[in-house]
Amino acid sequence: MYELVQAVFNGDEKTALHQLIYTLSASGKHYFLRNEILQAFADYCHQSQKPAYFYYSSSVGKLIQYTHEIILEEQSTWFVVRPKIANQEVWKLTPDSRFEQMTPQALLDVRDRLVNRYQPHILEIDLHPFYESSPRIDDPRNIGQGLAFLNRYLCNQLLTDPQYWVEMLFQALQGLQNNGIRLLLSDRIPSGIHLAKQIKLALKLLNQLEPDEPYEKFRFDVQKLGFEPGWGNTAARVSETLELLDRLIYSPEPGILETFVARVPAVFRVVLISIHGWVGQEDVLGRDETLGQVIYVLEQARSLENELREQIKLAGLDVLGMKPHVIILTRLIPNCEGTFCNLRLEKVQDTQNAWILRVPFGEFNPEITNNWISKFEIWPYLENFALDAEKELLAQFQGKPNLLVGNYSDGNLVAFLLSRRMKVTQCNIAHSLEKPKHLFSNLYWQDLEDKYHFSVQFTADLISMNAAEFIITSSYQEIVGTPDTIGQYESYKCFTMPQLYHVVDGIDLFSPKFNLVPPGVNEKIFFPYSQKEDRDSNLRTQIYDFLFTREDSQIFGHLDNLNKRPIFVVAPITSIRNLSGLAECFGRSQALQERCNLILLSSKLHPDEATNPEEAEEIRKLHDIIEQYHLNGKIRWVGMRIPSNNIGEAYRVVADYQGIYVHFARFESFGRSILEAMISGLPTFATQFGGSLEIIENQENEFNVNPTDLEETAKKILGFVEQCDTHPEHWHEVSEWISLRIHNRYNWHLHSKQLLQLTKIFSFWNFVAPENNEARDRYMETLFHLIYKPRAEKILEKHKRG
Repeated sequence: MYELVQAVFNGDEKTALHQLIYTLSASGKHYFLRNEILQAFADYCHQSQKPAYFYYSSSVGKLIQYTHEIILEEQSTWFVVRPKIANQEVWKLTPDSRFEQMTPQALLDVRDRLVNRYQPHILEIDLHPFYESSPRIDDPRNIGQGLAFLNRYLCNQLLTDPQYWVEMLFQALQGLQNNGIRLLLSDRIPSGIHLAKQIKLALKLLNQLEPDEPYEKFRFDVQKLGFEPGWGNTAARVSETLELLDRLIYSPEPGILETFVARVPAVFRVVLISIHGWVGQEDVLGRDETLGQVIYVLEQARSLENELREQIKLAGLDVLGMKPHVIILTRLIPNCEGTFCNLRLEKVQDTQNAWILRVPFGEFNPEITNNWISKFEIWPYLENFALDAEKELLAQFQGKPNLLVGNYSDGNLVAFLLSRRMKVTQCNIAHSLEKPKHLFSNLYWQDLEDKYHFSVQFTADLISMNAAEFIITSSYQEIVGTPDTIGQYESYKCFTMPQLYHVVDGIDLFSPKFNLVPPGVNEKIFFPYSQKEDRDSNLRTQIYDFLFTREDSQIFGHLDNLNKRPIFVVAPITSIRNLSGLAECFGRSQALQERCNLILLSSKLHPDEATNPEEAEEIRKLHDIIEQYHLNGKIRWVGMRIPSNNIGEAYRVVADYQGIYVHFARFESFGRSILEAMISGLPTFATQFGGSLEIIENQENEFNVNPTDLEETAKKILGFVEQCDTHPEHWHEVSEWISLRIHNRYNWHLHSKQLLQLTKIFSFWNFVAPENNEARDRYMETLFHLIYKPRAEKILEKHKRG
């Protein structure tokens, strides 16, 4: 970066930079983000009649392309430059035209001055020392592949210091047990060296048996050698597992380590923590803050139980009565509004031993705690909830769990609290971090505090993401974004909360704790429209009527021409989901209206159904747009909650008529509805902002749309529609490849297998290097007690007053 800066100021191009800064300052603003900077530079190049190469290829052009923020002060201009993914530099242009590289602390002070909230002495949070001595990924392209990295690292350690690491491996295996039953190794094997010798004797014994000989028949023979149950259910399986361990000891390779660890019976009891919303199985979807995350957790529970059951069986432990136990931990809501959210214990459908365990919040003010509470108001109840939940979990499991999986900011914080008390491996799943969704939310947190309590939430995020043994994400962009955009986790790397604290280094993005493990789709509900034999013809007729023709007080609009190609969308009514933006895009394009109908499926239709002013405003805005562009006869808006089975058939019915799906969110961390639409066979256009880029992954960006560019979006959709009209086979070709892509890449079996593999590897890593985590976790506890709790208590005081 230094060379590029020097090239700008040692040549003639510094004049262009000064002129650009003058143009920006003339606007009266002081803070500019990347899109504004690029547009201003493009305008400057055009007005100055610069040659075509200048915008991209000149030194100043390259500098501007890398610049994500410009801050104008009275005497200086600050540039926040991102020359590559996960790498940010701060440069200051001084009045005497010198470029100086600045520290993160200096940048945070400038941002504070920008909003007139600078104070000279402020708490600085710096997590860098806790990651300094830990192994970390070098290449930003490998961020999110922590498991593969740790496999390679551990194998290198085994080669470098085999005696020490074989002993560590032995100690980790020797400590395994379930319900008081020793697994894998007994006290007859006292050391790693002795283990290596006993493996040879066991393999000799096993080679004399038939491959399919059941474990029970030779159990006592291998126990005499020091090997307890858990190696396999047949002679062949036990032999394979021991051979893997033998090869790992003498010639370690990442593939061998991964295969061996997958067979280790170390996980039996799992807790999935999802606090806010309505966590249930009936009549909850579409309620406030209840959609994707609840579906995710329920399907994850089913899949994990199936995968654990299969692993336990292959380990030969089912014959000893061992079975998986999965619990979804959430809050009990006494005023449950006709749902089952007031039941303490509810079995998860289609499982043998997965349950929803609901624990009530402490009362304080029953008018608050007996009812649903927004995710932005939930914070003061989480510590006591964790204490009560610990007792309930220990009673249900009759022991400690092996894994705690947090979901969203509140669930992740509870996972941290439980993990610290129970000494259990913690996994985080953010789903969607609020900080990057709300522009400048940290900078103006004081103005937003009464409504959102971001000071509490962002602190909770910092605590839980650093305390977690590992974090799973649905996409690479969720961690570090793209060359043009900042990642969700990356936004926590360096930021200010003016007059509260500065985060100088909030998270190590190169840590192997980050792992890309996308979710799957429930293929019993969401499957290709072409699978006619699996579809219910009566349901198909009902859904067609529901989407296209039925009259109802919760359905707005009729369609004048049912032969037009349907554009379909399923989304809640929020400003982020941007249904009003899609309606406006449709309304502005006469060509699109001539070819297509627009069908919206949400949970609400009328402003008086909204639970908050923002939602009511979005509903009114959508109605206004429909009226403004005279869309009646071309649009249907269905505003009611329907079961998942019906949503699955809705995608297929739209596909029957060669429709398309559009996900027009301003930002989407991943997008479950995108998976559902695609696997159903619907060609899908999705926002370019967020993880959906990786789901669709088309080289020409044909199906990625910019929700801020309505004209270009309409043009893209229209181009596809015209292709399909001209070449009808094109729709079928796209439909087939997107459905296969989701089936092969986004499935729950693969998700669960990877999640359990991560649990075992990181549990082992935590076992061999616990001192790294303990210091870090003490620091997190300090943040919890000195920052989080006092601010959460302010919310509680407000709730007590009603």
